Amino acid sequence: MRIGELSAATGVEVETIRYYEREGLLAPPARQTNGYRAYGKSQLERLSFIRHCRALEIPLADIRRLLEFAAQPTAECGDIDRLIDEQLLKVRARLKSMRALERQLAELRKRCDAHHAAGECGILHELVAAAHGEACACHGDVLPVSRRKPNS
Repeated sequence: MRIGELSAATGVEVETIRYYEREGLLAPPARQTNGYRAYGKSQLERLSFIRHCRALEIPLADIRRLLEFAAQPTAECGDIDRLIDEQLLKVRARLKSMRALERQLAELRKRCDAHHAAGECGILHELVAAAHGEACACHGDVLPVSRRKPNS
């Protein structure tokens, strides 16, 4: 199959496929007599593996390690477990951060509950106050020292 067909079969953009080839994650395909790349089942499966890992937001360096393990089926899998554990920690940290962001936005949203002029919008007032280094609804009453207004 040609690169466009491989792209369609996997949902991976053509330029991304070429990038994976340059990075050595995907073996370069054989060339047909007309010079076109001819991808086979092994490239399709490997690209699908890479795409699945990327969907799990596994970094390319870790995908490279996983591919190395896949090529050595008798190798001990402890490092694979650690790699996934590390990824889980990263995801959990991001989820915690996203929950905090959700709470902050909800607090900010409470500041404006009616239709009125932008000059009377509580959300804008809070954002402007924060831009001036003042406490805002979404970040609580106390700002870090580096964000406080200097005393005049």
